[in-house]
Amino acid sequence: MRGYRLHRVLTTGATFVGEGRVRGRLLDLGAYPGLVDGRGTVRGELYRIAAPEVLPALDREEGYNFDRRPSTVTLASGRRARAWVYWYRGPQHRAVAIPGGDYRRARPARDHS
Repeated sequence: MRGYRLHRVLTTGATFVGEGRVRGRLLDLGAYPGLVDGRGTVRGELYRIAAPEVLPALDREEGYNFDRRPSTVTLASGRRARAWVYWYRGPQHRAVAIPGGDYRRARPARDHS
């Protein structure tokens, strides 16, 4: 998301579309969040990717504990879109659930863009 460390990968070759929500639960894993299956919704940002090198770069940055899968995202307007979403598949023994699925509220950005 804008203001967070990995946003720099999106600054070339991707365009911000809007904020959206996806079904699931958000976990605070310490240095970063992780989306997992569950009840509720998780807030995020949707981008249109124009440059083919962006997805492999994101895959490398997200790492082996994240799996990119197509998912349905609901935009703030109520419109639904299919999008790639990174799902966490790593250990959860120290993870803490983020109420309301809003990482920005739980851990405000310190502008790493």
